This record gives sequence, C-alpha cells and structure tokens, in this order.
Amino acid sequence: MLQNLEKIELSPSTLLSPVPVVLVSCRGREGSDNEKANLITLAWAGTVCSEPPMVSISVRKSRYSHRQITETGEFVINLVNEDLLQATDFCGVKSGQDIDKFTECHLTAVPAAGLSRAPAVAESPLCLSCQVKQVIPLGSHDCFIAEIIAVEAAASLMDRQKRLRLDKAQLVAYNHGNYYSLGEALGFFGYSVASEAVLAQRMRVLRALKPPKSGR
Repeated sequence: MLQNLEKIELSPSTLLSPVPVVLVSCRGREGSDNEKANLITLAWAGTVCSEPPMVSISVRKSRYSHRQITETGEFVINLVNEDLLQATDFCGVKSGQDIDKFTECHLTAVPAAGLSRAPAVAESPLCLSCQVKQVIPLGSHDCFIAEIIAVEAAASLMDRQKRLRLDKAQLVAYNHGNYYSLGEALGFFGYSVASEAVLAQRMRVLRALKPPKSGR
C-alpha cells in the first residue's frame, strides 16, 4: 500500500532528479576566435517536442561553448555510457577556452550528420545533430531550443530486426551530484494498464535484457 511521506520544505533549487548526463559537442564559426572543436558536459538537457523532434539544453552565459553555439546555431548531444564517463566528468570541470578537450580526453571529433560545423563524438553510442531554433534568456543560463535533424547510433545497438536497443548502451544518469548506471528494468510504458498476460510476458523479456559488463 502506498504511504503518505512526511515532507520538509527546502529552499527552491534545481532538484529535478535523476537526469541524463550528456556530452555536448560544438564548434565556433570558421575564422573566429572560437572555431576549435569543443565539448561541454550538461545535465540540463531534455526533450521538448516530438513532431518535429526537438530538445533543449541550458548553458551558462559565461561558458566558452555558449559563444560557440551562439555563433553557429549548431550542437550535437552525445549520449554518455560508462566508458565515456571519466572523460565526461573532466569536460564538466575544465574550460575549452584553455585546453583542447578532445585531445585531453583522447576522443575523436567526426563530422555530424546534417551539420556544417559542430562535430560528433565518435566514441558515443548515440549522437543527436541539433539546429538551434530559439534561444530563451533565463537568468544564469540561456536555454537553447533545437530541432534534431539527424540521429546516428552505434551499429552494435541494433538487433536482428533493426530495432534500436538502448538498453545495451550502458547509459549513465546524474542524481544530485553523483553519476549512476541504469539498474533493473521496473516496467514499460503502459504497464500499469496492461493485462496480466502481457505484463508477465513483457517483464520476462525486460528482466532478461541484462546490459553487458563494461570492457574497462
């Protein structure tokens, strides 16, 4: 039985958790001071529309990557798996204005489908090419609303029926300052209204999908 939980009031803060941690790649305008390929780690990224597919990222105005994205109107959201996590954390605490993050993290910048400037991260299991449609000034951050114009996924994530299997990607989530791997599957969309037979069959399949061990 569900129980009422005693609550205490806290100061307003960004406690929406867990959230995805993503590695956003970008590059400034050719010939500008910001033209080198760069990476920024973000936990403030989300889906905002399905038709057309659109996402948002929020970037602090003082960040080097903010200037790059503003110049070109492009960025790539690279999903983060366990093998990418250390590099992702590094990119969140170092500035791309001072160092070449791709070089420092031994990552590979490759052309992103549909974009002319922003690169993708070759080592990421899934990359979303994004074109900025609107910038909303908020306070400390600006929110970039962008359309996803292309998606590139690792071939190893496709099953024999050509279905995308993100459960195999070992993706990472961010929860109140800490990183976590995704755990046991607890349900599927619509499981609360599924018949007993469908629920039992689908949950058997879900629980059999154990992610492979990391190769590190």
